[in-house]
Amino acid sequence: MIDARETFNGSWPFQPRYFEGNGFRMHYIDEGSGDPIVCLHGEPTWGYIYRRFIPPLAASHRVIVPDHMGFGKSETPPGREYSLRSHVENFTKLVEALDLTNITLVVQDWGGLIGSAFALRHPDRVRRLFLLNTVSGYGNAPPGLTPWFQFVLNHHRGGTLGEVLGHLNLNILSVMKTQGLENLSVVNPDWLAAYGSPFTTKEECIGAIEFPLDALLGRIQPYLAEGLPLIQNLKSKPAMLAVGMKDRAILPDTQIADFSAVWPGRPIIRLPNAGHFSQEDAPETVIALIELFISSTK
Repeated sequence: MIDARETFNGSWPFQPRYFEGNGFRMHYIDEGSGDPIVCLHGEPTWGYIYRRFIPPLAASHRVIVPDHMGFGKSETPPGREYSLRSHVENFTKLVEALDLTNITLVVQDWGGLIGSAFALRHPDRVRRLFLLNTVSGYGNAPPGLTPWFQFVLNHHRGGTLGEVLGHLNLNILSVMKTQGLENLSVVNPDWLAAYGSPFTTKEECIGAIEFPLDALLGRIQPYLAEGLPLIQNLKSKPAMLAVGMKDRAILPDTQIADFSAVWPGRPIIRLPNAGHFSQEDAPETVIALIELFISSTK
């Protein structure tokens, strides 16, 4: 857990806020005013990945960026279940506490599964979804064994996954490169400190270890199946997908197939030079797409 006051040499200048209604300290930032844009991160990042998105989007909207349990400035409580279900429940309590409605969800990686599961259960609170290098989980698209999941599978079978992902403070860059980080010009000491600091002990890495296992071992399937009767709540929402075509964590074809099955005919933008972390690889393009998407779906 990162100290609340840490700004990483001014690269994360936003006021920290905390919600404790989930039984742990859940960090989020809340900038600007207007209809809310809520940005959800994935593995193994935190709200820092949206640092360049917040000022331009907050010029016209209220921008809220939470850190999931076990990530960023949120606590990593021991003895908790780090599952898709628990992350959705945590997020739901935060949204209810802030009483957010007319939400634009901007979701990447696990944020896509969390945001989609939330939207179909709470359609009254969500206006639209912007998906970025992710899947909803409801398109029945075959996942494929990407370099990232091959890496996870090899270490899981070898009994070494906890050791490898238990040292993210030291190997965060190599892990993100395995998933598909293309723009290495963003990497500097502040960047490394920001992404590595949540994971100073093996115990603090539990969330990052459990996320990929949840998918690899099929543990998310029962929870996804619970939501299927509500799928029309998701299908009815405006949606856009932006795909970093060099993604090595989730196959671009899988993302496109999943999205097209849930939202047929909705816009899909291919980003040829971006990987899994398009917020780092092509931030200006993605910000412009979000703004265009919101303005075109009012």
